[in-house]
Amino acid sequence: MSETSQKTGRCHLLIQGGRIVDGTGGPGYTGDLAIEGDHIAAVGDLSEWRADETIDAAGLVVAPGFIDVHTHDDLAVIDDPGHEAKVSQGVTTVIGGNCGVSLAPLVPPGKLHQLFGLLGDDDRFRYPTMASYRDAVDRARPAVNIALFVGHTTLRAEAMEGDFERPATEAERTAMAERLRQAMGEGALGLSTGLDYPPARQAPTDEIIALARELKAYPDAVYVSHIRDEGEHVLDAVDETFEIGRAASRMAVVSHHKCAGKANFGRSRETLARIEQASQDQPVGLDLYPYRASSTVLAMERVKGADSVIVTGSQRHPEIAGWRLDDIAHSWQCSEEEAVERLQPAGAVYFSMDEADVERIMAYPRTMIGSDGLPSMDHPHPRLWGTFPRVLGQYVRERGIIRLEQAIHKMTGLSAETFGLHGRGVLAPGNVADVVVFDPDTITDRATFESPRQRSEGIVSVLVAGRSVWEAREPTTERPGGFLSRSH
Repeated sequence: MSETSQKTGRCHLLIQGGRIVDGTGGPGYTGDLAIEGDHIAAVGDLSEWRADETIDAAGLVVAPGFIDVHTHDDLAVIDDPGHEAKVSQGVTTVIGGNCGVSLAPLVPPGKLHQLFGLLGDDDRFRYPTMASYRDAVDRARPAVNIALFVGHTTLRAEAMEGDFERPATEAERTAMAERLRQAMGEGALGLSTGLDYPPARQAPTDEIIALARELKAYPDAVYVSHIRDEGEHVLDAVDETFEIGRAASRMAVVSHHKCAGKANFGRSRETLARIEQASQDQPVGLDLYPYRASSTVLAMERVKGADSVIVTGSQRHPEIAGWRLDDIAHSWQCSEEEAVERLQPAGAVYFSMDEADVERIMAYPRTMIGSDGLPSMDHPHPRLWGTFPRVLGQYVRERGIIRLEQAIHKMTGLSAETFGLHGRGVLAPGNVADVVVFDPDTITDRATFESPRQRSEGIVSVLVAGRSVWEAREPTTERPGGFLSRSH
């Protein structure tokens, strides 16, 4: 509980009579929240306080703004600064540059691998430094904050000029390290990898370690990874992630943790045991999205391990976005293999996980929540619009997988602590006033695989730095967000 001892005062905004769930994981309590300027002035019984404006939060939960720890929103916050997909869920900060692909620092030396299409077209990669990207974000004035990782594959694309089918040479490693150091000095969060993807598969562990060691010079820097294998060799891949973290003496985070493919259903018992064991000797973390379907580029190797596949978009055939792959193949009177080839470049949703694993991973105390949504897709996975209300509606209220206080901790305080976002994630005096007010009885996701761009229900008000970006269940015109440097 982070209650103030100050009994009287004045502020510009007072949220009264809500259930304060402060992000620490501790029990909620009925109280008030005072905001002055862009910071929290006081929390607790503020019945003697006076304010320019009040919000009646009786029957509602007042929590820190949600932190989406795994996004591909690098370009979205510039192109769509209102970012309704996230604001409408109560998200106030997004973390981008994941899975080894970041919009900066990179000006493409030639045509990029299709993996970069997760963010946008090749001509949108126009930020040679993290500072130039930061300036573009701040000019766009987004409604949310964004912090960015440097993508290992992004570094490879420039240093190796797109020749991904081999390890980097010593000269190329040196060039990548120099670019990483520069980006870290300009406020990047750390280094991300996507070792399961073709552009990074030929990078041996020592190539990543050589880069990760650059993080030692930067307090709070983090290493995050879409690990090398989420299927048969998932334990080896988890171990590799933590080996890299140890070499860098930094936090190591397993991105969107899962055990993919029927042969691996139930193996979260093994992976979580391995993660817990590692946590005794080094800082580790993991995140998850609350669905049994993943989404990324369309690839036949992923199709083979899935129960069902939905095509989220195709440059050659945009008209089929949202179709199931087997229906496309039937319509075209061809095999699924041929359909995949004809659709390229394309994205897809893959139903390849076990719900029991999703629940088990979510309940693990160190697990954070991240959407892994893909704004660039024509027909995105519903996680882009529904992740956070889905956790609170389905997994907390309806199914009791975790308690409300646990869920909010996984979305706020734990996330801020893991990624070094100081002064955020907890409702406490002096912290930045990123706040969400929601109805615990009605909050739920409405986005579906058939109709993914749907607002969730139950989010009443969202504040970023003390300014309202969502009220009366509608977006406002306020744009108080920006680029968060690692030191913020």
